[in-house]
Amino acid sequence: MPLQAIVPPSLASLTFISTPIPTPTPHQVVIKVLVAGSNPADWKIPAMKNQAINSGHDLAGIVHSVGSAVYEFKPGDRVAAFHETFTENGAYAEYAVAPDWTTFHVPESVSLEEAVTVPVAALTAAVAMFSDLGLRSPWDVVEGESREKLPFLIYGVGSAVGSFAAKLARLAGLGPVIGVAGRASVYAETLVDYVVDYRQGEDALVAAVERVLENEGLGNKVPYVFDAVSENGSLEATLRFIDPKGGKVSTVLPPKLFAKDKENYSYPAGVTGINSILPVIHSTKKEFGYIWSRYLGRLLADGRLKAHPYEVVSGGLKCVLTGLQNLKDGKASAMKYVYRIEDTGDVEIDKGGE
Repeated sequence: MPLQAIVPPSLASLTFISTPIPTPTPHQVVIKVLVAGSNPADWKIPAMKNQAINSGHDLAGIVHSVGSAVYEFKPGDRVAAFHETFTENGAYAEYAVAPDWTTFHVPESVSLEEAVTVPVAALTAAVAMFSDLGLRSPWDVVEGESREKLPFLIYGVGSAVGSFAAKLARLAGLGPVIGVAGRASVYAETLVDYVVDYRQGEDALVAAVERVLENEGLGNKVPYVFDAVSENGSLEATLRFIDPKGGKVSTVLPPKLFAKDKENYSYPAGVTGINSILPVIHSTKKEFGYIWSRYLGRLLADGRLKAHPYEVVSGGLKCVLTGLQNLKDGKASAMKYVYRIEDTGDVEIDKGGE
């Protein structure tokens, strides 16, 4: 029977189980996984739940079967997908499932390794920017139209989520786009108008952001911030450069859990702070997930959107913990870890998992 890799909360050792190929519910797509990708949530969720699970969310491969209500996909299609969080049959497996509304076709011009970098990161950026922050969507841009400058700051622009936010900001006509980065500064320079290095300290960071705005004739405060880090000082720095009169901030982690002073952290009265959570597209924002998944496939097909840099971790599923541990240790910089399932080879099956 097909393999699944089970991630433990401690990341100490991986367990393999064999399970039947899933049977899809009406709106599910069963995918033969050829490439899986890792995200920080893939090690955080087992730790948070204190449970060993197949925690993979990014997958790309070939459609094996579809549910009775699925009409856009058929067996044999090349697809990428975002697996539903907290459910069985995740991406670290030979076969996985995903809702049809967070699955999209992968054009022949794009490799599955490239495609697997897209679902979680790009959809997270889209939810934050075009749902929570209410920014204008790329499809509303009129070619040749002249618009006023709209500054947008991305903290952690070198991360997968941050880099897709920058790419989508370009497509939406936002600017100047300011990216806060560290080791990924060289890559960040290919994505945004200005790069500010947080490693110089908070005072220098804030001063640099203010200089950019002043040089652009835009005052010294930012109206929109997407914090793709949301810890280690990013939340506190944001309080100093966000516009206190109507500014909006989207974070990927809740400030009440990740701010330095959790008990007393708060935004000024005039600032709207939103913790952007991707799983909403599997519950309360299904239509948003549907539209954006289809749109991502279109953007990839015509070349307007490019994949995030990636590193193939040798050993396939056997080395998932290598990638997850590197993510936990902060070793990844401007790249995503991906695994080719065919590289897994022989593994020892946990008989208790059958």
